[in-house]
Amino acid sequence: MDILFGTWEWYIAGPIIGLTVPLLLLLGNKLFGVSSSFRHLCSMALPKKKIEFLQYNWREHIWNLFFVGGIALGGYIAANYLSTGELTLLPAHYSTPLGIAQLFAGGILVGFGTRYAGGCTSGHAISGLATLQKPSVVAVLSFFTGGVVTVFVINTVLG
Repeated sequence: MDILFGTWEWYIAGPIIGLTVPLLLLLGNKLFGVSSSFRHLCSMALPKKKIEFLQYNWREHIWNLFFVGGIALGGYIAANYLSTGELTLLPAHYSTPLGIAQLFAGGILVGFGTRYAGGCTSGHAISGLATLQKPSVVAVLSFFTGGVVTVFVINTVLG
């Protein structure tokens, strides 16, 4: 059980993540990420004739929906059966109307940024870089730069 509760070292987790790209390429899939699954769900549920973005065969990417479902299932199992203590998902102030508005606004911004960048951080950093896609290099550099600048500003202004 220690392997489940402990943190995996970089030299173990890194190669496991890195090997997903060759595995996906061998299986015939070239994209790996979580944000595209929302598009697949919308393509399944919404009328395609009115929204050109959703006019594609989502069934070719159904493995991605199983992947995201596995993430949710794994989170549920970990929280309910492998947790050593009580699980707190969000601080209490997010239960207020202001907190709910902040979560909603943050979700909209993340969704917009993901669409604008053409994918999520995991998709760009894992499969985009591995397949040498120039937009992914720009996106990943932007993600890291934005993160470093944000941490610097927060630490100097609030710290």
